[in-house]
Amino acid sequence: MTARELDAAGITEPVLRDAYTRCRRLNARHGRTYFLATRLLPVARRPAVHALYGFARWADDIVDSLDPGVPPHHRAAELALLHERLERGLRDAHARSDRDGDGMGDGVGRGAGGGAGDGDRVEPVVLALADAARRYAIDHRHFSDFMASMRSDLEVTAYPTYDDLRAYTHGSADVIGLQMLPILGTVVPREEAAPHAAALGRAFQLTNFLRDVGEDLDRGRLYLPADLLGAHGVDRELLSWSRRTGRRDRRITEALRAFEDLTRGVYREAAPGLVMLDPVSRPCIRTAFVLYGGILDAVARDGYAVLHRRAVVPRRRRATVAVDGLVRLTAARAAAARAAGAGARWSGPPEPDAEPAAGHGPAAVTAPPHPLHPLHEEVA
Repeated sequence: MTARELDAAGITEPVLRDAYTRCRRLNARHGRTYFLATRLLPVARRPAVHALYGFARWADDIVDSLDPGVPPHHRAAELALLHERLERGLRDAHARSDRDGDGMGDGVGRGAGGGAGDGDRVEPVVLALADAARRYAIDHRHFSDFMASMRSDLEVTAYPTYDDLRAYTHGSADVIGLQMLPILGTVVPREEAAPHAAALGRAFQLTNFLRDVGEDLDRGRLYLPADLLGAHGVDRELLSWSRRTGRRDRRITEALRAFEDLTRGVYREAAPGLVMLDPVSRPCIRTAFVLYGGILDAVARDGYAVLHRRAVVPRRRRATVAVDGLVRLTAARAAAARAAGAGARWSGPPEPDAEPAAGHGPAAVTAPPHPLHPLHEEVA
């Protein structure tokens, strides 16, 4: 986290600044396209987005660990402890908000790490998330729903129907969009934009499911609905055979194409929500929207060979989208300054971060997460 972002957000307490900084590092390291898109947001809003990403990444890493030395029951216990710390952190943040009155105070109490023992410790990602939730009044139910889907990943390895998958993606993807909405801001009542924000989170995750079907099989999971696969004569055994041997099958190609069509339909559900966002937030989300949609193009262009290799959005395309986002942001900021009146001063195009991560400039755009699900995948 750059000092400029933290100062702009009014985050002054050293423990909180360190917590947000750790979340930013997770974003820069794991969510490269998402990290780039976040840099198109107003400076003061970036720390909260990094906090959402950092927490989701943390939970996702617990669930997706492939370390054979980490037994499933240990991951379940670690996830349960994280959830316990999350609930405590949210309660403490809410109590501070009530005590401070304006909900934007920076005080950090015992829940920030001042407990007597390690069991009382709150992870920095939890501290940052709880503070961001307090500042933007994010509904705590979204975090509970997210953790429920993370727990599901430790127990559920397949989904019979798309409706079954939708129950899972509500917590793992829809709520990510809903968490983001208060930070992004809207020009319509929030409840009007909410269904589109949820659909966008879901579209991103369905895209990841298609691109990462082979890697998910390696983890023992299959997110593509069994009824969709079965309609084309495909089952887990056939997918595993293709993954293991490197051989192709026309039935698999047709099933993957059908899942792509389903996913593009969800993007169409999400698209009307872009213009409902605060104009200065639109370039960020539009950039992610275009880049994630580009994954589907890359999958199709590669002949749906996702069981054998990862589809990659071409570097030139990523760079073009990033530059377009920067141009749109510059125009949005200029328009906002004009609307503020003759006395408003426009500071010009957005400045680069004081401490950019290597390879994250506009000419080297890569892309978001395995959600983190929607917020936790890379396009490239």
